[in-house]
Amino acid sequence: MNNKKFIDCTKQFSELDSAVCELILTAISARKFAYVPYSNFPVGAALRTKCGKVFSGCNVENAAFTPGACAERTAICKAISEGYKEFESCAVVAYQKDTLTPPCGVCRQFLIEFAVEDFPVYVARAEDPPSDVLCTSVYNLLPNGFRCYK
Repeated sequence: MNNKKFIDCTKQFSELDSAVCELILTAISARKFAYVPYSNFPVGAALRTKCGKVFSGCNVENAAFTPGACAERTAICKAISEGYKEFESCAVVAYQKDTLTPPCGVCRQFLIEFAVEDFPVYVARAEDPPSDVLCTSVYNLLPNGFRCYK
């Protein structure tokens, strides 16, 4: 993974380009399908592949907790299962009144597994329309993450 390529910043949704807005809105739509009977905390994610295809996912909980799947991992697994392994951007949305919700540690490691190079990650509240968006990157979320290079 190349070194830090993106600078963390917060932007207004209205300042973002249309491709980023589409990715965030796709994540918001995916969040509606979340299965969260235990935490009642729905999360949505969307990833854009290098060829422009978008895959979305939501979190899916389980009574045993450990076998649950986060939205980011669901989206990645959907893409991988259809033959896509290179990503250019990711959006993650959840709703907490006073803060943004970035990917958990497991999802950060999962993202970096498929990051041939650093790519942007956009974190927003699931609002209509979203307001503040954290613009960060895979590397910024998990600097020096574990990688098995070939």
